[in-house]
Amino acid sequence: MKSASQNNLRRELETAIALARQAGRGIMDFYDTPFLIEEKMGLDNFTEPVTEADRQASRIIVGGLESEFPDDGILSEEEADDKNRLTKNRVWIIDPIDGTNGFVNREGEFAVQIGLAIAGETVLGVVYEPAFERLFWAIKDAGTWLETPGKELQKLRVSDKTDFSQMTLAASRSHRSPRMDQLIAAFGFSKEIKSGSVGVKVGLLTQQIGDVYIHLSSRTKQWDTCAPQIILEEAGGKMTDLFGAPIIYNTTDVQNYNGVVATNGVSHAAAIRRLKPLLTEFGRVRAKAKLP
Repeated sequence: MKSASQNNLRRELETAIALARQAGRGIMDFYDTPFLIEEKMGLDNFTEPVTEADRQASRIIVGGLESEFPDDGILSEEEADDKNRLTKNRVWIIDPIDGTNGFVNREGEFAVQIGLAIAGETVLGVVYEPAFERLFWAIKDAGTWLETPGKELQKLRVSDKTDFSQMTLAASRSHRSPRMDQLIAAFGFSKEIKSGSVGVKVGLLTQQIGDVYIHLSSRTKQWDTCAPQIILEEAGGKMTDLFGAPIIYNTTDVQNYNGVVATNGVSHAAAIRRLKPLLTEFGRVRAKAKLP
């Protein structure tokens, strides 16, 4: 029997999937053609690329959601932040292309991410990798599912590993810091797989290709984690900040100042404990969230 939340969110899921696929087709129209690349400034003078494909995908998704759910709030990376969202209980949180570097470099490691948060909690997520036509989706209490061309719908489940020396770290292909090398040594990970996009790396965890993903910097934002988080957690995993605290969505400031830890769930508490002395060594102190 389907839970009430599943029944209530079925229309939302179908809409999000359709918009993710539509945006993905538009993105791929740019993929093999010359396109203008701009740079935008982020936290601590960090720059990242943005393209017309990002903006077009955002317009497709935002326009579709506004039409279907006019009373909901919307937060998209490529749109001006309408603070009216802070008055809404339901807010769509969108990254039109998560992993734009992977798109610009034609590596395929990028994803369309559409998440829905209710009362600050992620309850629905769609992550679509247009270069490979891989679609991950999840609704709270309904599991995590993967659709790939030519294959049956697959229900996903994270690994059950608890020994870090037998686990694989999913790491960022770009933005590598020397501190990550210290972390790998401290945990004793046996393997490392590099990829772009938070959503793509979480997909690796749900397929048991990776077991842990740790993002030490403060540079991710809520649109990087909203859809991937529910996809990970409905597959049995867990996502928090570096200190083990929950990520609250639809806040005034959408920066994930306290980093991200994503695991297979059973190893999460141990990962947070293993991180604690490293964070002290790095001089990291947990920042307080700026709530509405």
